[in-house]
Amino acid sequence: MNADSSSLSMPATSRRDTLLGRIAILWRGDEAERRSAAPQTSRFKAVFAALADVGIHAEPVVYEDDVLDAVRERLAAFDGVLVWVNPIHEGRSRFRLDALLREVAASGPWVSAHPDVILRMGTKEVLYTTRTMGWGCDTARYATIEAMRAELPARLGAGPRVIKRNRGNGGQGVWKVELSAGPPDQTMVRVLDATADAAEEMALEAFLGRCRDYFDDGSVIDQPFQARLGEGVVRCYMAGDRCAGFGHQKVKALVEAAEARAGAGPRLYTSNADPRFQRLRRMMEDEWTPQMISLLGVARRDLPMIWDADFMLGPARADGSDSYVLGEINVSSVFPVPEEAPVEIARRVAERLRPKG
Repeated sequence: MNADSSSLSMPATSRRDTLLGRIAILWRGDEAERRSAAPQTSRFKAVFAALADVGIHAEPVVYEDDVLDAVRERLAAFDGVLVWVNPIHEGRSRFRLDALLREVAASGPWVSAHPDVILRMGTKEVLYTTRTMGWGCDTARYATIEAMRAELPARLGAGPRVIKRNRGNGGQGVWKVELSAGPPDQTMVRVLDATADAAEEMALEAFLGRCRDYFDDGSVIDQPFQARLGEGVVRCYMAGDRCAGFGHQKVKALVEAAEARAGAGPRLYTSNADPRFQRLRRMMEDEWTPQMISLLGVARRDLPMIWDADFMLGPARADGSDSYVLGEINVSSVFPVPEEAPVEIARRVAERLRPKG
């Protein structure tokens, strides 16, 4: 189905030559949403407002595969595109959209997050690539089911492991695995799906069968289980290479202690000035982000305008302070929270648009 031009465009409110630049904010939606999209009523209204405050004109562009050609034509008129599209929402993929975004970026406008940056930062492979950094741990990567079959039993002998498929969200494809008693001729394991409440006992070979399809995503990642998981997960929100705030959540996923599960709740957001997380902020801004972009080959200017890193608490350090272990990085569809995030996004966009020199 094609859409007429009125359903995909909005009139600019200012002359282009009086602005720092023009930005498209792109998300997925149907024809009705395309016709009704407006900065003041969208879920990104705070981002639209923050961009306007620094002299950037932003317009909504609502995408679906059936209007790809019209979106391509529209995006050519912008200096940049901020994209919020979940890669696996309701069974739909970003395959055609990512091809379009690569084409747009190659023609001039910059795209955040660029699909190639998502592939480097936003899959579980990043846990293996950055395993030697301060946020890393004893992380393994299995390229084939045969490698996983050969190597996983020895690792389980040292304690519980967490198996993660390379791409996924919401705990999909994440398992806590530990050895269990069984007959001498068969390795038994106890497995807990991150989306389930109770563990199962099964043969290791049966569990490997559940993981077989994960290799369609390229690899499976294996990390040691972090014993302090029940104390919560800290999410560090980043706008480019600057911290935009934090979220702290007591989680249920992979937590089996009844008292810890009972304390689970929603994520609580706080500013980047929260005194509890200043050491984490300094490490993210001054050490870990520069190290990460060097290892991944991502230019600083190409860092997503909004991304986040989820940290579990590792063993306490000698001075009693917390250590942090990276659990995942989210890139492709990070909603701009906490409240300070839209302002930080606008600052990074303005930096990108200002002439060099």
